[in-house]
Amino acid sequence: MAFLVLGSAADAEEAAQEAFVKAYYALPRFRQESPFRPWLLTIVANEARNRRKSAARRTRLALRVAEDRPSGDAAPSPEAAVLEKEDRERLLEVVNEMREEDRTVIGCRYILGLSERETADTLGIPAGTVKSRLARSLQRLRTRLAESEAVALAGEEGEGG
Repeated sequence: MAFLVLGSAADAEEAAQEAFVKAYYALPRFRQESPFRPWLLTIVANEARNRRKSAARRTRLALRVAEDRPSGDAAPSPEAAVLEKEDRERLLEVVNEMREEDRTVIGCRYILGLSERETADTLGIPAGTVKSRLARSLQRLRTRLAESEAVALAGEEGEGG
């Protein structure tokens, strides 16, 4: 059920695990005269839908935040605007593919613009951990962006040649 809703085995496993925990705690509310399987599948489907909606909200928020620009910026040329938009979309795509630990520290610090102290408070970790985690996450991001760039260039060469 979770896979049908989410389309990703990893996401479906997480949703199913969380749904089973929720079902366990909801067992006292289960009506004995009702069939168990539909009750459980409903919980799994609801958890999967909630995760899908949450992921979509995070993506929309990240895109909105990334598109915000200070009002004093001069308008770029149409060509520059298209390239900047493509770069921003590729960056967000790569960030969204990273582990949650990497996404959250990068998102807090650079997308939301929080200070190291605010990031530490938000994530519930020491400020020193923010620095080290951010350094490792940014290195992984650079590596993934370089790989993404190489794949994009290889695709363009294949189309033109």
